[in-house]
Amino acid sequence: MLNVFLASRRRVLGWVFVACVALLAFALFLQHVVGLEPCPMCIVQRYAFIVIGLIAGLSALPKSRGVHLVGVVLAVVAAGFGAFVAARQSFLQWYPPEFASCSRDFYGMIETFPLRRAIPMIFRGSGDCTAIDWTFLGLSIANWSFIAFVALAVALLFALVRRR
Repeated sequence: MLNVFLASRRRVLGWVFVACVALLAFALFLQHVVGLEPCPMCIVQRYAFIVIGLIAGLSALPKSRGVHLVGVVLAVVAAGFGAFVAARQSFLQWYPPEFASCSRDFYGMIETFPLRRAIPMIFRGSGDCTAIDWTFLGLSIANWSFIAFVALAVALLFALVRRR
């Protein structure tokens, strides 16, 4: 069954693109429908999924083996970065710091900072990186993001070393 999905680098890149779109759609569902506020680390993980998806999608379009190889390598690097951020957030959730938080609340930013500084802060996320607001099978969103980044990297690495 896996052979159907991993038959070629191009197909793997296509599936990675689809997976990233699905993960980002679920993140937006959690934010806009469920009402979870993303933290700055969640936003960085979203950007990592966007970068992986764009690289995979654009690399899958041409039939060039070289483009596929470069796309796979770049996507693995981006997945490694995303996995690092998700692992760091998971660590912060398991061992929260006593006094420091990774962000300010929305109204605190607007009241404290001038508008030109507050607007960029709003787009960085306003949730608390140490808070666990949603779980599935006992794992937080950061834990699932880490698993997704690792799974994407493994699939891409498999495609990189696999011979036709």
